[in-house]
Amino acid sequence: MKFGLMYSNVGPFAQPEGLVHLAQTAERVGVESLWTVEHVAVPIGYESKYPYSENGRMPGPENAPIPDPIVWLSYAAAVTKKIKLATGILILPQRHPIYTAKQFATLDVLSKGRAIAGIGIGWLREEFEALGIPFAERAGRTEECARALRQLWSPDAKPFDGRYYQWGAIESQPKPVQPGGIPIVVGGHVEGAARRAARVGDGFFPAAGDFPTLFAAVRDECEKIGRNPDEIELTAGGPVRSLDDLKRYQDLGISRLIIPPPGFDPDALEAGLEKLGNDILSKL
Repeated sequence: MKFGLMYSNVGPFAQPEGLVHLAQTAERVGVESLWTVEHVAVPIGYESKYPYSENGRMPGPENAPIPDPIVWLSYAAAVTKKIKLATGILILPQRHPIYTAKQFATLDVLSKGRAIAGIGIGWLREEFEALGIPFAERAGRTEECARALRQLWSPDAKPFDGRYYQWGAIESQPKPVQPGGIPIVVGGHVEGAARRAARVGDGFFPAAGDFPTLFAAVRDECEKIGRNPDEIELTAGGPVRSLDDLKRYQDLGISRLIIPPPGFDPDALEAGLEKLGNDILSKL
């Protein structure tokens, strides 16, 4: 079982000192990966419902800093040696695939092959409206963009002819260091996301939800398209209090758990990560 930290680029970790302390401490105790969140802008007074809280609001005020996830991860790459660097998630339909392919490939080169492209369709309608991107198209754009990323990361320059994106043969350099390109992990907590992971992902990451039902949807979609479901790495968010909790997750086929930082001030963060390392990670 691998462990990652979500919300890595918010709160005090948006600042250089907090970033360095989080990244280096997490790496030292054996955390496998850091996962960043994204909102390019938060419309004041938004009415869309945040799906991961009872009151429908994101944690923190509307003006809370959320640094660009790939830029943040590039800084983290420079102050670490082995921890993996993941977007969790990047709102893919808001970004053009040509720029996104370049950014991820650059991160992968600079980190010597540590990038993970966690992607999702987004939920904040008002943010899409501010960007001029049709909210109703976000699922289709996400899947097409994922396919475009893989093509741009491939060795040969080829044209792309999709519904939303088209171009002739182009060179996109540098290429990712990782053989086969950067792993794409599809985020989401509904069946549509699970099936999307089967179609375009290397992994599936529900931060919450009915895991058995969602994972069954991954397997069902794989069967429909003739794909081996074992190719989809299962990641999940959830509490871990003991090694018994890990056994329950493993029985579901989960190989990575993503948890929030155990604290936000330096002392609480370090104490919590040390406890995780001593009580859980050292025993894996």
